[in-house]
Amino acid sequence: MSRPRQVRKYLLPTLLILILAISILATYTAYSSINKPKANPSAYIGVAFGGNTTQEAKLLIDRVKSYTNLFILDSGRNSISQNQTEVEEICDYAVSNGLSVIINIGIKDVTNPAGWNWFWQAQSLDAIKQRWTQRWGDKFLGIYYNDEVGGLQLDARWRIFYTYYGSHLKAIGVPIAKDLYSIYLKLKADVDNGTLPTNYDAEANFFVNDVMGMDPGVQNLTSSKIPMFISDYGLYWWDYLGGYNTVFAELGWNGSVAEQIAEVKGAARMQNKDWGAIIVWKYDQPPYLDSGEEIYNQMLTSYEAGAKYIAIFDFPYNQTAYGVLTNDQFLALQRFWSDITTKKFTDLSAPEVALVLPHNFGWGMRNPNDTIWGFWLSSNMTQPIGTDISELLARYGPTLDIVFDDPAYPVSNVPYQHVYYWNQTITL
Repeated sequence: MSRPRQVRKYLLPTLLILILAISILATYTAYSSINKPKANPSAYIGVAFGGNTTQEAKLLIDRVKSYTNLFILDSGRNSISQNQTEVEEICDYAVSNGLSVIINIGIKDVTNPAGWNWFWQAQSLDAIKQRWTQRWGDKFLGIYYNDEVGGLQLDARWRIFYTYYGSHLKAIGVPIAKDLYSIYLKLKADVDNGTLPTNYDAEANFFVNDVMGMDPGVQNLTSSKIPMFISDYGLYWWDYLGGYNTVFAELGWNGSVAEQIAEVKGAARMQNKDWGAIIVWKYDQPPYLDSGEEIYNQMLTSYEAGAKYIAIFDFPYNQTAYGVLTNDQFLALQRFWSDITTKKFTDLSAPEVALVLPHNFGWGMRNPNDTIWGFWLSSNMTQPIGTDISELLARYGPTLDIVFDDPAYPVSNVPYQHVYYWNQTITL
């Protein structure tokens, strides 16, 4: 989750081509005797644990259990995720202390079947779903699977990849290669003749149907109806189309909080999904996270905008006994919990205003020169759309929804008070 991306974004294109022990009664009795009544806010608030041991996890739970209600076991790429006993021990402890859990059990790596851990060795995930539902009841919220799929799509060095491999894609007899070859031909036309695309349907099809639709983890989780969570920093609309039930917008890296919320909130509302916000790094070196005051403001903005989930990303686990979290951030989290459970805040979650962007226009929107689907470096639409977004955010703030023209999800289905289109003059 928002770890340094330099290595992963170079590997992505090549990897794409290669592609019931505890009874209900005993559990209920044990947990009921420990749980204490606690305020119940209208959202799940917590931390995403990125540590390496059960002892670290329990220490963090003890620190935050009185002012959170969510624990994300975000250890999908370390030894914890490979050990069912440790996963269940940590989640038992979290649930016994009144917290709901979301569990990251790693990626099902199609390039290395021998590396699949216990979770992915099952032919069906139905038994695991049943086991954990019986064990933790409605405290088990779902599985956090994969990471930043949309952001990696935007940041992968596709043009360099095509320079070396593009002409060979036609000979590879698998659908993903054929789809990539069709995009390669569009890129070649741009390079040879300066011909920019008139639509981005091929790129959206590749991302939704190949990158996500052919992912065996997505397939297995969808088949078992286990809710899927992911955090991302772009292309939220297509994360949902690809099967995710909930997307956490990453708030960090000095990006626009209001814009990230507008993107994920609009996508979730139009597609009838849930959304959340996760506070990630501001810096790529210590202290990593923003100040407690800024984190409080980001959480409150997300809460007022209607986020169902709000969490702080706690990684790497090498700064304090609690990872990168310091007393400053803990106090901000505690203050936020106290405020939302004792005070009334403005509800900005109702559909007020939408900006409708072109069909399948997968622009990163982080800056004027951001990529489109990771393939395209420019478009005659990015500048006017960027201007529209800036003007509407200045006027409407986090009440803005950024959505896309899609016949499957017409904007008329939502009772917005104001609807603006990218190709119309915006008069505020």
